[in-house]
Amino acid sequence: MNVQRFTQLSARRILQKPTSLTSTRYPAPAIITHCKSLTQSRPAATESIPPSYKVPLHDGNAILNRQRLNRPVSPHLTIYQPQIPWMLSGLNRITGSVLSGGFYVFGFAYLVAPLLGWHIESAALAESFAELPTLVKGGLKFLVALPFTFHSFNGVRHLIWDTGREFANKSVVRTGWVVVGLTMVSSLGLAVYGT
Repeated sequence: MNVQRFTQLSARRILQKPTSLTSTRYPAPAIITHCKSLTQSRPAATESIPPSYKVPLHDGNAILNRQRLNRPVSPHLTIYQPQIPWMLSGLNRITGSVLSGGFYVFGFAYLVAPLLGWHIESAALAESFAELPTLVKGGLKFLVALPFTFHSFNGVRHLIWDTGREFANKSVVRTGWVVVGLTMVSSLGLAVYGT
């Protein structure tokens, strides 16, 4: 496919520019292989460079960086009205990453704690947590419970979607608000319980 395209583009250029090699004594492939002076043009280039100029690597990067500055930037998320489906989708990914990353970090710290002299065994953690003021304990419990409950309830929502139910636009919005409500109620309940 690329060979055909190259051949067609080269033949078009040769026919557009009269050169000494366009005589009929050469077949078309010979003309293409002997024409070293023909260069491919890029109509999207913002800066023209003569074909004889050999661009060093650092100059080439500088030219590309200048060209990138002239390109328009996509407005991305700023042009869209915030909607519950895409906000909850992003939060689901974020909470999943935070939870899994937290478990990995704590697991690694728990493994290397004896080597470094840290005391993060369960009894030491429970004792240090019990010494905190009640308001701080409730806040910490809420911060731990919020991503866990949200990710859990949103996971159940996705499992319901996997069965083919609640997948209409109105249902997606309604179940999204149900997940938000259940997350807040359960996180507050877990934070207040036993404090």
